[in-house]
Amino acid sequence: MGYKVITENVNNILRQLSKDYLIYAPKVFEGDGRFSDTDTIRYGEISEIEEIVFDKKSEYSFKEILLPISETLFYFTEDNAVVPEGPKKGAIIFLRSCDLHGLKRMDQIYLNNGPEDFYYKRLRENTRFILMGCSHTFDNCFCVDMHSNKSDNYDAYIDVDGDYTYFDCKWDELASLIEKEGNVTCEVTPKYVESNKVNVNIPENLSGKVFNSKVWDEYTSRCIACGRCNFVCPTCTCFTMQDITYKENKNSGERRRVWASCMVDGYTDMAGGITFRKPNGERMRFKVMHKVYDYKKRFGYNMCVGCGRCDDVCPEYISFSNCINKLEDAVKEVE
Repeated sequence: MGYKVITENVNNILRQLSKDYLIYAPKVFEGDGRFSDTDTIRYGEISEIEEIVFDKKSEYSFKEILLPISETLFYFTEDNAVVPEGPKKGAIIFLRSCDLHGLKRMDQIYLNNGPEDFYYKRLRENTRFILMGCSHTFDNCFCVDMHSNKSDNYDAYIDVDGDYTYFDCKWDELASLIEKEGNVTCEVTPKYVESNKVNVNIPENLSGKVFNSKVWDEYTSRCIACGRCNFVCPTCTCFTMQDITYKENKNSGERRRVWASCMVDGYTDMAGGITFRKPNGERMRFKVMHKVYDYKKRFGYNMCVGCGRCDDVCPEYISFSNCINKLEDAVKEVE
């Protein structure tokens, strides 16, 4: 059902929803950028529609809401272990189509890849998703070629146009709140981009032979293994475990799940001093091939959604889209 609502009244709707939900959206964090005098756009809790940034791409994805950077799995003592209670409220997330496709990848890993992950599931099942349309492409995006520029599996779609806000609503609770605001029903179609400035081509004959290409060698010297590309990516879901013991009692503490990355030092370390993929070029090879080959071979679709955040954040100006486009020459080389 499509609705036309006076924008001023949207805050009334958000206030009603906030009684049962924490509302997250891309917003400006002043002075929180990479330099002391720069801002950053990332996901945070909002209470008013004016806080949401609609005209710029968020520098970080939504994933830390469903997969916290550091999450306590249980507290332990000498005698027992206790799982912490989940959030008392649900969540509402405003996000773009590429991130909504990223959600599908997270669901695949945490819900459909063997036993369901208890901690992810209890956050996921109480979360609603409101799609933000894209009226134009952003720098470094290549969502069209990755087929993530369109989505229809949202709970609602929102388009703020001056004094009026338009909703396409599939969520009954939200629809009832909208109807109380003296709405006008109308046809609402989500906006999406049909072309990007950046294009990628994944070779149809891509195979594991590309692992032997020399194309990866340059990244051993270029990549500094900071892991930023992984941490801003909406589809990177790797983690490590940390056991924290308390100073007062070394036999009690907590186990935490903490973000980890295939690009950073120590991720593949094993007992005996064994390390897999130590050169940074091998790490880049693993990441690229996992995003556009291994994952698709297993699940039938690419892992990468083409949001371009990895290109935006890399301090060494390494372009993931360029990595993909080099695969065609790599295939010819190994063949």
